[in-house]
Amino acid sequence: MAEQARPVVFIHGLWLHATSWQPWIERFQAAGYAPVAPGWPNEAATVAEARANPEAVANIGIDEAAAHYAEVVSGLGEDTILIGHSFGGLLAEKLLGEGIGAGAVAIDPAQIKGVLPLPLAQLRSGFPALGNPANLHRAVSLTAPQFRYGFGNALTEEESDALFESWTIPSPARPLFQAAAANFVMHSAAAVDTKREPRGPLLLISGTADHTVPDVVTKSTLKQYRDSMAVTEFKQFEGRGHSLTIDHGWGDVADAVLEWLAAQGL
Repeated sequence: MAEQARPVVFIHGLWLHATSWQPWIERFQAAGYAPVAPGWPNEAATVAEARANPEAVANIGIDEAAAHYAEVVSGLGEDTILIGHSFGGLLAEKLLGEGIGAGAVAIDPAQIKGVLPLPLAQLRSGFPALGNPANLHRAVSLTAPQFRYGFGNALTEEESDALFESWTIPSPARPLFQAAAANFVMHSAAAVDTKREPRGPLLLISGTADHTVPDVVTKSTLKQYRDSMAVTEFKQFEGRGHSLTIDHGWGDVADAVLEWLAAQGL
């Protein structure tokens, strides 16, 4: 009997639609995996539908999203791999810390509780949501210039604008507020069990030109795992911004993830 393909769950972050993972799905299928990319709770099936109904995702927080993806994994099996970008990376870390999933890759992951650096570039990237306290319970959209600063700063203006038109959707602002306040809240939703043992291996990936999750933030995230004996590794992509999962160089990142998974026996 042929061995069943290992499930992979791709988890996107704020302001990108789940279908932005489609090239990754095809690459992972070709490599013998069984990948899926479910949207966040209440996320519409298409970019157009999500843009037309932003209130559907308003007020979704980290815990609600984590519970949603935990349920997805429970239907796929304990050998599932989690791959997340931005807040999806935080969710992948959070689930792995709860013993969910066989391993995880967190690409430019949003800051978890305990991470202290807060660079100006990151503050500016989050300002469209964090700049108005009333956004806490709202869904917020980016403009093309805001996307260009937060995601496409390492790209040409033409490529950044094309990605903006293809993949951006309104997203709940609440996770940003939760992450920003995490170090001041005892039971923060952005807390991750970084000391859990045993757990599956974890790879943290950083783009050195990222404005939304600057390299120093991902390095600080790595330090949160210093007391864990479980496999925790770090890889940088020089000169890459927050768009590294969807821009012209996405294949380099996907191939590096596949290589790492193979090295871990996953």
